[in-house]
Amino acid sequence: MEQINPQLKNFIVDYCNKYKVRPIDPDTLHNDTSIDLDLDIVDIEIELFVAEFAEHFKVDDSKFSWYKYGYPKGSTRVRILKLMFGYKRPWVKQLAGYCYKPKFKVHVLQDALLTGRLV
Repeated sequence: MEQINPQLKNFIVDYCNKYKVRPIDPDTLHNDTSIDLDLDIVDIEIELFVAEFAEHFKVDDSKFSWYKYGYPKGSTRVRILKLMFGYKRPWVKQLAGYCYKPKFKVHVLQDALLTGRLV
C-alpha cells in the first residue's frame, strides 16, 4: 500500500484537532481512509476542509466538483451506529460501509498533491 505524504497526514490530524472533529491517530490514516465516513467531516465542514487543503498546499481547486464524488452529507444510520457501538470495531466499520458508500478518500488528496490540481 502506498504511503501517505507526511505533510498531508499532519494536515489532516491538525485540521481534526483544530476544529475538534474527532481525535485522529496518525498511524490509522491510509490511502483508503474516507474523509466523510472515517473522519466524520461532512456537510459544510467538508467545504471548509477542501478550501483549507487547497490553500495550504497551493493546489488548484477551480475544476473541483462534488459531481464525481457525491456530496458527503453523512448518514443518520451511521451516526447512530457510531454513537451506540463506537467506530473502532471492525464489524461497525463494515456495517457503516454498507449503509453509506463514501467516495471522497485520502488518495484523492494524495493525487492532488502529485498533480497540483484537485479534480
